[in-house]
Amino acid sequence: MKQSLQLRTSQHLALTPQLQQSIRLLQLSTLELHQEIEQILHDNPLLERLDDPLDNSVRLLADGAINNAPGSSEVPPAPGQQAEGEAAPAAAAEGEGGAEQEHGDSEIDWSSGSGATSNGDDEDGRPQLEACAVTLREHLMEQVRTTGLDTRDRALAELVIDALDDNGYLEEPLDEIHARLPEELEIGMDELRCALALVQSMDPVGVGARSASECLALQIRRMPRVPLVTRRLALSIVEGYLTWFAQRDYSKLKKALDCDDDDLREVQAVVRQCNPHPGAPFAANVSDYVVPDVIVRRAKNGWAVTLNPDVMPRLRVNNLYAGLLKSGKSESQMGAQLQEAKWLIKNMRQRFDTILRVAEAIVERQRNFFSHGAVAMRPLVLREIADTLGLHESTISRVTTQKYMLTPHGMFELKYFFGSHVATEAGGEASSTAIRALIAQLTGAEDPRNPLSDSKIAEMLGEQGMVIARRTVAKYREALKIPPVSLRKAL
Repeated sequence: MKQSLQLRTSQHLALTPQLQQSIRLLQLSTLELHQEIEQILHDNPLLERLDDPLDNSVRLLADGAINNAPGSSEVPPAPGQQAEGEAAPAAAAEGEGGAEQEHGDSEIDWSSGSGATSNGDDEDGRPQLEACAVTLREHLMEQVRTTGLDTRDRALAELVIDALDDNGYLEEPLDEIHARLPEELEIGMDELRCALALVQSMDPVGVGARSASECLALQIRRMPRVPLVTRRLALSIVEGYLTWFAQRDYSKLKKALDCDDDDLREVQAVVRQCNPHPGAPFAANVSDYVVPDVIVRRAKNGWAVTLNPDVMPRLRVNNLYAGLLKSGKSESQMGAQLQEAKWLIKNMRQRFDTILRVAEAIVERQRNFFSHGAVAMRPLVLREIADTLGLHESTISRVTTQKYMLTPHGMFELKYFFGSHVATEAGGEASSTAIRALIAQLTGAEDPRNPLSDSKIAEMLGEQGMVIARRTVAKYREALKIPPVSLRKAL
């Protein structure tokens, strides 16, 4: 085999760093985008943010005194505000011979306001700090201190409290707790049972239970204004027939307890007042809030789609460093950082413009949904939006992932408006979202004593012209978290 050199020409797609950054920014969620921006601001001194959330924060000097100045001299004033004797950034740039970047590539300012300013109201002062929430252990220990127990009994009660989980249940059996105690303390099982009984008598009612049955029984025993016969029947059910009661197998319950429907109906009302997780209100669960990227409002001629200004960061190139770069007094590395800042500002604008275009196209095709609700949702696929906007399907997929739209019907992810379809008898198509909404309506209006089965729901949908199988109805019902017919039956 002879070796030789050959020269060939070929074409291939190369992803430039700017294009790679544009794709990465497009697929980020709002939270991830702001984290990315904070990291870039930390690494690139030529980029600055005009909507810094810490601008109005109280700043302390080295000696602990309050710094009345809004910021350092390098921080630019808010848009629309000027320091005395200081020229406007645009005028300064023109006086230096023109800026190196266009206005569109040097600053992002979608808001019409002048930035965060203080008007002297109390709401613009220092933010209120949220008080520390009281935990379940602290709540119980405070009750233990008011009982006047001696040191030994208080320590045993604290031992039981430490073994409770977040829901207030005793995770570890008393036998195992007793086995871990040192023998020289000479603690018997009776003392542990007394400590557990003490904890179970505390607030919240039902705390210290070892099972759901015991938790409900503790609450029923302390429930006021319950007839004696109903209380006894309720205790018998939760202590011995809770599984049948949960499965709503009323025929077995009536046969085993020799009662009628009225008795079971009264017991059901009593059990529904109980809380199976008494310690849950003390759990420190922080709610995660979703901030919409686009907002849809009703307008005179239809529906108006706007970007949410609260999620759009306002960025620009630092004038001080840009002036040093133009005068040739800066390092060569700052030239690359200036170009990176321009790329980021341009890609940020392109990101939000693409999101707005996709949202407008979705609203245009789902007008019936915004006017009449989920039952009027029409089938929609990514290719339809991609062909309309001249974009690739992968771009539409990135835009609709973890991006949210605020509508008069609630908050929805952009992917919510895309879904599969089901054929109709007339030869058309029905959206799966609309079918799920119909299933929710049918089950919500059903007779609790005679709930609709999946086969009956499929039959009723067929009468409306939708060809759908029973298994599909069951799949949609489970997706809506609607229990089966046996668990929806009431007395």
